[in-house]
Amino acid sequence: MNAPSLSPRARYAVLLAAIGGLLFDGVELGLMPVASLSVSQSLLGPAYTPTLGGDWFARFTAALMLGAAVGGIILGSLGDWMGRTRALGVSILFYSAFAGLGALVTTQEQMLVLRFLVGLGVGGVWPNAVALAAECWPDKSRPVIAGLMGAALNGGILMLSQIARTWHITPESWRWIFWLAAAPAVLGVLVLVALPESPLWLASRNRQRTGTSGGAPSAGPGPTRTARLPSPAGSSEPILRSLFRPPLLRLTLIGILLGSIPMVGAWSASKWMIPWADKVGGAGEAGYKAVTQGWWAVGAVLGSFGGAQIAAWLGRRRAYALISAGATALTLLMFLGTAPLQASFLPIVFAQGFVATLFFGWLPLYLPELFPTRVRAAGSGISYNVGRFATAVGVFFAGVLFAAVGGSYSRVGSLCGLIYALGLIVIWWAPDTSRKNLQE
Repeated sequence: MNAPSLSPRARYAVLLAAIGGLLFDGVELGLMPVASLSVSQSLLGPAYTPTLGGDWFARFTAALMLGAAVGGIILGSLGDWMGRTRALGVSILFYSAFAGLGALVTTQEQMLVLRFLVGLGVGGVWPNAVALAAECWPDKSRPVIAGLMGAALNGGILMLSQIARTWHITPESWRWIFWLAAAPAVLGVLVLVALPESPLWLASRNRQRTGTSGGAPSAGPGPTRTARLPSPAGSSEPILRSLFRPPLLRLTLIGILLGSIPMVGAWSASKWMIPWADKVGGAGEAGYKAVTQGWWAVGAVLGSFGGAQIAAWLGRRRAYALISAGATALTLLMFLGTAPLQASFLPIVFAQGFVATLFFGWLPLYLPELFPTRVRAAGSGISYNVGRFATAVGVFFAGVLFAAVGGSYSRVGSLCGLIYALGLIVIWWAPDTSRKNLQE
């Protein structure tokens, strides 16, 4: 039996909350690429060098990715246990509170710890927002909804770049951006007290509690309290264990690989362009790093929305393969075929942002199709966020590589960009989910 659907008003409330959570998620992701060198110059003082600044950028990124990986798994599982809405609200509060505390740090090590804690919330938002929106809208709307989810994340990066372009982040003035990053806490509270829960999740949980195959409690205007159960609905097995045992093990491993490749590519390769622009622009072009991030983010907003549409048009597997090829070529071109302040640099940054983020419209369409309702948030969260474990390791070694190649941004970016080519191989082991219906 199908679960009852939400009213149109409730569906739009869910969509706006999910978009808002991901929009501010993007703000947190885009914060340190534009602020890192200024923070390091301020906190390190005379000890600062350009190579040391790049090394700390890698450490901050690795800490955020590690936190996001942990948060995506734990808070994604929480979404299957106690509800998508509650886990989404908690995740937003996590990244808001710890981002705001960044304004008070006095050492690099304090900032490093806070970036990890911010990452917990950043990782938890994605699986719960995507699962909630996917389950509250009909299947025919899911390509557009998935596109909006991906676009929202990069829209946050674009919004931050425009703020930083107008009010420059400098070694003398950077703490204000962290205070601003705490503002989404208001959204987190609203999600917890007013957002309706997923009818599919409620129906799935009700089947476990009653032992029946259908029926669902009403999805009212606020979160519905349910028994705290450490296992997915319809199963006595813990959520994470069920994902790593047959018959779900193969799907979990495929999801992890497909989520890891674009994540590692984005953070161990693409993001080096921003500190590169910061270094080349220098004090005379203090806003150039924000301009660079803005050009990339405009392309990323369009790309992350278009990825789901391309997947719906070409098919899931063919689309992923073509995106992998294009991202490899454009990343190499960006680091080897141009340089900051050259006329060709910003257009190529835009193109790379567009193509490399097609993945992030593809993923919110494909990953919910890969897993059943009872483990959908956890499965999607693991697939998306285990890639962040790999990214944390990749970014750390990218920092080591950066020092080994003499602080060359073009060399480290181009070498790390080859990770995108692996997508051409991995995608052929993935099942085609084009005809999957989420309405169980």
